[in-house]
Amino acid sequence: MSIVVTGATGPLGRQIISSLLERGVPANQIVAVGRDVGRLASLAELGLVTQRADYDDPGSLQAAFAGAEKLMFVSGSEVGNRVVQHGNVVTAAREAGVGLVVYTSIAKADTSTLALAAEHKATEQLIRDSGLPYVFLRNSWYLENYTGQLATYREHGVAGAAGDGRVSAATRADYAAAAAAVLTAPDQAGSVYELGGAPFSMAELAAEVSRQTGAPVSYLDLPVDKYTELLVAAGLPEGYAAMLADADRGIAQGELEVGDDLARLLGRTPTTLAEAIRAAL
Repeated sequence: MSIVVTGATGPLGRQIISSLLERGVPANQIVAVGRDVGRLASLAELGLVTQRADYDDPGSLQAAFAGAEKLMFVSGSEVGNRVVQHGNVVTAAREAGVGLVVYTSIAKADTSTLALAAEHKATEQLIRDSGLPYVFLRNSWYLENYTGQLATYREHGVAGAAGDGRVSAATRADYAAAAAAVLTAPDQAGSVYELGGAPFSMAELAAEVSRQTGAPVSYLDLPVDKYTELLVAAGLPEGYAAMLADADRGIAQGELEVGDDLARLLGRTPTTLAEAIRAAL
């Protein structure tokens, strides 16, 4: 059995590879694919097969996918270019006769109104139309989106446009472990998993940061446009700021709150917000 993992040098792809190895998949049956040959070197040292491939280079994808039984298709990071890039991946997978495509999507991709979800919805449709057997891993937010801002929260508090909405965030490691579970389990074709941890609101996030740090941290809820302006003032590019604010709008509407598929795949409770904050601190 060979499993090709795209985005292998990125944080999620690398953790998926680690999870596959922990599950006993032989290193020489994992093909680590990425754009940067230099960054692939450390994976080759672990005994993995490595292959340079670029989502913008269809020929490189076809070479990388040759003989693959399963493809772990980690979504690209270039928002705005992903439909074309992902189309290249799907075409190459179909031409290579890949037996199963496992794609990292976004929560409730088929119904979500988040601007960030549009490319994922389109990619899911491309995969369905291709006739390839597939699994969709619809990941909610990363807990790292929040734990990476602890210093800011302690100094300025938590701001957003999520209202009382709750988000089912989980750690990157838990999403990776779930992906590895799917890749090593039988009879997965056609499965769609809505993945996330125990949901929490932004007010609950602020309260937990306050509890663990001892600093007075509160949540400031803003209209979407005002939150966008705040993020731009903090130095974020306007398009990126608008995307983050739109995601908070989605949280307010329940679009990033999901059930317990992640716990079932992991066979345990996902890492909680409190545990993630404690580890980050």
